[in-house]
Order: sequence, then structure tokens, then C-alpha cells
Amino acid sequence: MRRVLVTGGAGFVGRPAVAALIARGFEVHAVGRRPAEGAHAVHAADLLDASARRAAVRAAGASHLLHLAWVTEPGRYWQAPENLDWTAASLDLVRAFREAGGTRAVVAGTCAEYDWTAASPLSGGAGRAIDGRFGESAPCRPATLYGAAKDGLRRVVSAYAASAGLSLAWGRLFYLYGPGEAPGRLVGDAARALLAGRRFATSEGCQRRDFLSVTEAGEAFAALLDSEVEGPVNIGSGGAVPVRAILETLGRLTGRGDLIDFGARPLPPTEPACIEAEIERLISEVGFRPRLTLDEGLRAALAQP
Repeated sequence: MRRVLVTGGAGFVGRPAVAALIARGFEVHAVGRRPAEGAHAVHAADLLDASARRAAVRAAGASHLLHLAWVTEPGRYWQAPENLDWTAASLDLVRAFREAGGTRAVVAGTCAEYDWTAASPLSGGAGRAIDGRFGESAPCRPATLYGAAKDGLRRVVSAYAASAGLSLAWGRLFYLYGPGEAPGRLVGDAARALLAGRRFATSEGCQRRDFLSVTEAGEAFAALLDSEVEGPVNIGSGGAVPVRAILETLGRLTGRGDLIDFGARPLPPTEPACIEAEIERLISEVGFRPRLTLDEGLRAALAQP
């Protein structure tokens, strides 16, 4: 069996990624503060502690690495100073992995690396990107510390991988939803409110976003790791939908659409009208194509809100 070291295996993306890796025949070793369900082995370690991090990498002896761990608290992670800590820790993690004999790594990136000012704002105006659709070659000019940290990590770790003979891919996540969302995330918050009979305040929902089921995001990461594809690969659905449509679907599925207060929360006038992933590399090179309909994905989210 091929052995993979997974960071963040107990997290939102990590849980389905671990299951998908096992389904592909990987021996999964998870590292982190919390055990990852289903992993063949768990190496308890604080990844921000250099000695503990390196000891876990040595103990795992993995040929593959899937690095998902990061600061992820909704709302806070955009400008959290811990982004700097995770950048440094991630660089050392990849180096330690390679020096321990690792040959293939996939690191989680974000669509927030892209230049979102290239998309037309909701208020109108001339945007440089067509319909807010981003391919992997689109310019990166992140507007947040989170996006800048991920973009900086990608640039440095890619240069290191090229010099060290490490096969490296960078999975750029777009918007996710699904079972077990933490409070502060759109779909999870809306699902919990509607199921409990509480009102849910939101924007008009005109902004279009590329939402992918977290189950399929985990499967996409497993497929990417299991391939020989290198460089950035967008992980999204390939089709942006209005946020309003997502919430209206939740309202229909719960029978409580009357509780959604559209327009109760304003959006900044500079909010991009559309953020959508071009997923040709994911489909044609990695061989993964999202299959769940919005109804199917949202039903799963409602089953485990």
C-alpha cells in the first residue's frame, strides 16, 4: 500500500479526503491534535511545533503528503496573524517530508489567491475577467492576509519542489458546503436556523459563487494526489450559482423558506458579482468530474448540519 501523511485529517475537508484516500488503496497516516476517523495510524502532534512536526513526519515514513491543515475559523482566518505561523510551518513540513524520502505532495490552496478585482463588482463596472471565471493561469493578487499567505507559500514551496525533485500539486479550493460545517459558514448556519425554526438574515443573494460539496472536494484531493499532475489545479464545481438559489433550495428542502430574510444584511459595493472556477485541468488531467447536483449536496448537508 502507498502511505500518505494527511494533515488536517479531522477537519471539514480532511474527513472526506481520508475516506477517499482509503477507497483508493492508500494507507493513511494522520497527524494533528485530533484523531482522524478511519485513518490507519494517528501521530498526535502540534504542527506548529517544529520538533513535534518533524518527529511525526519521520514516524509516518510516508511516500505521499496531503497538507490541509491551516487556521480555518470562519470570518477570522481572513486576517488572522496565525497565517504567518502556518506559512512557516508548512514550508518546514514539506522540506521535512522530502528529506525523509517523500516523493509526492499536494497542498491545499484557495481561490482567494486570485485577483478578485478582475471580476466586476456587484455595483457594476468594467471588470477585466470575463464573468468572474478564473483559470489556473489567472493573475494572483490576494486581498487578504490568508490569500497572501497561501499565494506566498505556493511560490516558495513550488521553487523548493523543483530544486529538490519533489512532485508537487496545489489544489485551489473554491467555496465549500456539506455535512458538519462549523458555525459561521453560510450553508451550515442557514441549515441549522431553518431546521430549528429560526429566522435567517442574509444579503439579497445576487452574488454568484462556485460551491462544491465538501465530499467531492475530498474526493478531488484524493484523485489529485493519486495522479502525476503538478502545479495549481482548481477544485470547484465549474459553475457558479447565485447565493440566493442555494438558500432558496434549502428553504424548499426544509419547507421553511419563509424564514429567510433576503436583504437583511448588506454586502460591500466592491463584492465581486461572480467567482467561478475553470476546472478543465481537474477534469481532463486529474480525471475527476463533480457529479452531485445542488439538491443532492444540500440534502446531505441537511442530514448532518
